[in-house]
Amino acid sequence: MSSQPDSDFVEYVSGQLIRLHRVAYFMCGDSHLADDLIQATMVSLYAAWPSARKAHNLNGYVHRILVRRFLDEKRSAWSRVLLRDRLPEIVEDRGDRVVERSTMVDALRRLPAGQRAVIVLRYYSDLNVEQTAAAMGCSTGNVKSQCAKGLTNLRMLLAPSSDESPPPPARPAPQRRPVARTSIGEL
Repeated sequence: MSSQPDSDFVEYVSGQLIRLHRVAYFMCGDSHLADDLIQATMVSLYAAWPSARKAHNLNGYVHRILVRRFLDEKRSAWSRVLLRDRLPEIVEDRGDRVVERSTMVDALRRLPAGQRAVIVLRYYSDLNVEQTAAAMGCSTGNVKSQCAKGLTNLRMLLAPSSDESPPPPARPAPQRRPVARTSIGEL
């Protein structure tokens, strides 16, 4: 790659590759699939590089490509096929941090793809609502809705089991005064 656009592309990708791989991993929960998503994203970005490099928010543009590749992959029938010649090895616990991370990744895997993408973009990639909406190609209201549903689902998935300490007691509902109802004839 000797031309200026190619060197710009290599420079951009070199600076963003690790962060994009982490984002892809948190979305899909599989390192190998994250590699495939990043590769497909970079191929699409390279094909559109002359116009993409002029984008107002290049990172948002790349996130949008990545999210689309992820959602396309989840829609594919092949995404439900597990191709392995043997069972995976059991991972040893290396402290609470590993357990917490694996618990979070497992919980993220159980979320629907759209909610998972919003949670990862908002809270891992630190994108605001507008940037997330631009990356996903949807409205800000959809991002807020998916985020609220995703956080609710994550809280339920990460809630302590009944064996552990009980959740804190709920606050009593505020008392409401009864509303006097009148019929149209009484007016």
